[in-house]
Amino acid sequence: MALLPILCYPDPKLHTVAKPIAAVDTGIQTLVANMLETMYEAKGIGLAATQVGVHVRLIVMDISESRDAPLVLINPKLNWVSPETHLNEEGCLSVPGVYDGVTRHDAVKVEALDGQGRMQWVEADGLLAMCIQHEMDHLQGKVFVEYLSPLKRNRIKTKMLKAQREARD
Repeated sequence: MALLPILCYPDPKLHTVAKPIAAVDTGIQTLVANMLETMYEAKGIGLAATQVGVHVRLIVMDISESRDAPLVLINPKLNWVSPETHLNEEGCLSVPGVYDGVTRHDAVKVEALDGQGRMQWVEADGLLAMCIQHEMDHLQGKVFVEYLSPLKRNRIKTKMLKAQREARD
């Protein structure tokens, strides 16, 4: 397994729409393992393939306290969202150190392939529902800061670009 570099906002590659995965082969299974290792190392609870520069419809998550309950969603499709929504504070491994409120549906139902290529149906609420929606946005080329006001988004973009310049110097 290998740690993968995580793209940081405002990298334009984060706005690439991911393509469906045709087959769950050893290449995809290796990507899943590497993404899980990367997510755990970065202390995240979710990671989309788009965030590591691979533009396929693949998400890994683990919201468990013990960090031993990974969930793999390949070609995820939302089948239902609750009419109820909540404003939740979100962060993102591609926007390190930034947290802000985003309104998400309270519950979702999604179908997707698992890491072995078997169909699975997931009903989620709370943190898992929020995480699924957040990561599925990445597959559409959308970063959570795009839900924020233009002023907040521009401040975050300036902060991220400054941090990236300082890291290079």
